[in-house]
Amino acid sequence: MGIPRDPQPAKYFVGLLSSEIELLDAVETDLTAIFGAIDARSETLPWNLSKFYENEMGAGLLRRFVSFSPLDSPGNLAGIKLQTQEVEGQYRSGGPERAGRRVNIDPGYLEAGKVVLASTKNAGHRIFLQSGIYGETTLLYYDGAFQVCPHTYPDYLWVETLSFLTSVRSIYLEQLRKAG
Repeated sequence: MGIPRDPQPAKYFVGLLSSEIELLDAVETDLTAIFGAIDARSETLPWNLSKFYENEMGAGLLRRFVSFSPLDSPGNLAGIKLQTQEVEGQYRSGGPERAGRRVNIDPGYLEAGKVVLASTKNAGHRIFLQSGIYGETTLLYYDGAFQVCPHTYPDYLWVETLSFLTSVRSIYLEQLRKAG
């Protein structure tokens, strides 16, 4: 019989999506109140994988990933998703051209062997966490690299994203090593 134990802490990050580069910077500042200090930031890249967000956020969308220095329990993912939705709500617009969010914030965490994202939508590969939030393993780490899952979002397969997550994984492993 196994003995239940608390998990190792995880390394939290967010994926940010907006058509306004200045807004990405402002949201980063707001997110430090939830997560703590930023310790890594990806390049800001054009995101044109679909038209899904354009009605809300406009054309010319930009994608950026940010990770945070403090490690935290993976059990906090649902609560963190709810907090990031509140931050999204602070930046809603109601103008005639764009009604809705101006920024999309997708939190997740990284452990040595996987990347997990939070979602408000249920699907066959997602597990209910709490308060209407689901968790999804989107990448697995083995054979020295992140490996795709059947449902991995295309922007998580970009070379730049995988490079960023690999560097964040190195930071995470060093933090675990130092913590003993």
